Amino acid sequence: MYGEAVALGAGTVLNALATGVGSAFAIDAETTARVDLDGTGEVRGEIAEAPDGDTRLIRRCVERVVERFGDGEGGHVRTESDVPMAAGLKSSSAAANATILATLSALDVDDVDDVDHEAACRIGVQAARDAGVTVTGAFDDASASMLGGVTVTDNTADDLLAHETVDWDVLVWTPPARAFSADADVERCEQVAPMADLVADLALDGRYGEAMTVNGLAFSAALGFPTDPAVEAMPHVDGVSLSGTGPSVVAVGDREGLEHVRDHWTQREGDIWLTTTRTDGARVIE
Repeated sequence: MYGEAVALGAGTVLNALATGVGSAFAIDAETTARVDLDGTGEVRGEIAEAPDGDTRLIRRCVERVVERFGDGEGGHVRTESDVPMAAGLKSSSAAANATILATLSALDVDDVDDVDHEAACRIGVQAARDAGVTVTGAFDDASASMLGGVTVTDNTADDLLAHETVDWDVLVWTPPARAFSADADVERCEQVAPMADLVADLALDGRYGEAMTVNGLAFSAALGFPTDPAVEAMPHVDGVSLSGTGPSVVAVGDREGLEHVRDHWTQREGDIWLTTTRTDGARVIE
């Protein structure tokens, strides 16, 4: 019983840590999960880029699907990813989504009516809460990764408030340091709740670029990240933000403006790459 699926990384429009409302957009960076189910009853996990990495999330994703649709199967799940871990680019959500779809495929239930992509995404969100890798459940990140485009969500209720198709060029800067979402200072983030409310209003009005920029300044200050990269980018882009709880910074706009920003950001340590948004979302590989 074998299944394989791909899900997408994402960038942040609104960090949900302040109020529970969040927003994210899918980018062209993929995570692949391969699931082999057997009769052992035990789930084993492997992360290609981190042989000693924490596999609780992907194992719990398999377990959640088997508990609901299987018959006590165990097996092995392996993920491979273009999305850097602990960089604010939704690597956990992408891994969870890909694993959920791959497991559903292995059980031949990927076309069941009540397991559409949105429902499958919620299974991964619950697994992330079980595994303790998220504070809010990250339905904003997970929904963007699973559905493609840009989403706005209420993470306290796992409600999808908005979902739109977007076609943006994207510039990503990822410093060498890493930041795990579960370690974020929630109390500090809650102090910028008035700004988060403003960002939510902008996002729900479709003003995503402005929303990103306000979010980036507020949460960079709350989480102790420099605002210089965003300030350098502002004259040349439609929006720029700290992604997730950092440390990556993402900017959206036209390619010429982003290339200008890239010239500035290349003077900093870390990885810089130009990519695009994705609208197709996660998918099973037949």
